[in-house]
Amino acid sequence: MPSLRTFLCAGAPIPGPLVEKARSELGAKIVSAWGMTELGAVTLTRLDDDDERAITTDGRPLPGVDVRVVDAYDAALPAGSVGRLLVRSCSGFGGYLHRPHLNTTDAQGWFDTGDLAYLDARGYIRISGRSKDVIIRGGENIPVVEIEALLYRHPAIRAAALVAYPDERLGERAGAVVVTKQGEYVDLPAIATFLKSHKVAMQYIPEQLLVCDSLPVTPSGKVQKFKLRDLLREGA
Repeated sequence: MPSLRTFLCAGAPIPGPLVEKARSELGAKIVSAWGMTELGAVTLTRLDDDDERAITTDGRPLPGVDVRVVDAYDAALPAGSVGRLLVRSCSGFGGYLHRPHLNTTDAQGWFDTGDLAYLDARGYIRISGRSKDVIIRGGENIPVVEIEALLYRHPAIRAAALVAYPDERLGERAGAVVVTKQGEYVDLPAIATFLKSHKVAMQYIPEQLLVCDSLPVTPSGKVQKFKLRDLLREGA
């Protein structure tokens, strides 16, 4: 596609390996953006940014947008620490029609996005997942986005998602739901070996595997993890 110069992708965090593949195969500049219906566009990588920023971040705040990453008590967290993402934006919505009880905007105009994220030293953010999608195994949070990005690098896997399923002793365990490339096969021991080769700690390695023909997605392409959780619960 020699005429394609720029590809802007938004709506959900883009797995880094997918950005790398698109850059090499399309030859176009990949621009990573992130936002929400309630806020419009929030962050964006620039055309003059190096490719690494589109691979490892979701951009930096647009003009008129402020972001904060905070802990459970609304205290600001240092760069590199994962916490709740709050946004205050000139494009922010006024509220939910006839549903004021759902509004999570405080008196200072900060909107709780329901996402987890971290800021890097350059002011770029990386979405780490939805707070409701956090996997807590034996009291320890599993880095979902990082594990999913590694699964995308597996030579037999075309798409992947990491979700929780209940466990009586640990509370939750992590299960991988994957779509394999045509003619390829993968099993749980192969995934464990692959992740160990990338220095992933044992407690972060998926303990259940489900291979599907496709991942359920919304009309905008976001993976519907609640459906995957139901599938894993049925098989747990």
